[in-house]
Amino acid sequence: SGMLDIHPTAVVDRSAEIAAGVRIGAYCVVGPQVTIGEGTELRSHVVIESHTRIGSECTIFPFACIGGTPQDRKFQGEVTWCEIGDRNHLREHVTIHRGTANGGGITKVGNNNLLMVSAHLAHDVSLGNSCTIANEVMIAGHVAIEDGVTVAGGTGVHHFVTIGKRAMVAGLARVERDVPPYMVFGGAPATVRLPNKIGMSRCGFSDPTIRAMRDAYRLLFARKRERQRHAGETIEDRMEHLRRVYADVSPVMELVEFHARSLKAGVSGRYLETHRRDDKHAKVSHTSGAASIRS
Repeated sequence: SGMLDIHPTAVVDRSAEIAAGVRIGAYCVVGPQVTIGEGTELRSHVVIESHTRIGSECTIFPFACIGGTPQDRKFQGEVTWCEIGDRNHLREHVTIHRGTANGGGITKVGNNNLLMVSAHLAHDVSLGNSCTIANEVMIAGHVAIEDGVTVAGGTGVHHFVTIGKRAMVAGLARVERDVPPYMVFGGAPATVRLPNKIGMSRCGFSDPTIRAMRDAYRLLFARKRERQRHAGETIEDRMEHLRRVYADVSPVMELVEFHARSLKAGVSGRYLETHRRDDKHAKVSHTSGAASIRS
């Protein structure tokens, strides 16, 4: 309609920038330094706390809280952001917090994502495009989720984990290490179960590519008796074999490089943990956080 449609009971801060065609329903609260793009709808009872940019054509359902203060003792009230792209569906009770200076200062959500009821994205999370995050999924701080990922209900993801593109994480999984791309991951603690053949065929990968991925899965993740013997005994040998045989199959190359990175550089299988800016063992960070809560 081009017109703004803001319900009289909504509270919108003067500094908020609201584009044409935005609809803000009853009892919503839009705080300072918030930008909302064209055609986005806040159904009712939605809270956008502050310092948040939301793209166009998003739908945000009742009782979602977006751009909230991070749940992090090291956060000292510094200006950080929450950034959400276009065409995202954020269902009831979704919570997405702003970033922290320690984590890069931004929590970022791409385009075309569906976050189901009560999904939680903590500070400094980066979520790609076209992901589906189901009910009650808990994503801790500093987690990176690449494009086309599905995380099923009730799953908990440890901080600094990376979930590779088009991976599928089964429900109620406990994810403590990086999830390789194109794989199905599940259990507690979760491990690679099998290649995500359904996900790959849905987004148009050819049968030969999917067969190559099944081969790669066997060599990298399957139990010893399922592996071909010729590929060598160590994981390095097997990765080298895959680099040779499938040099022109880019998903297999992505999988091998992702796995090599998590294995070699990772802390407990989490590559991003090697880049954390704080020293998690320093006692001072905890006490200064406690002091700031009292003050």
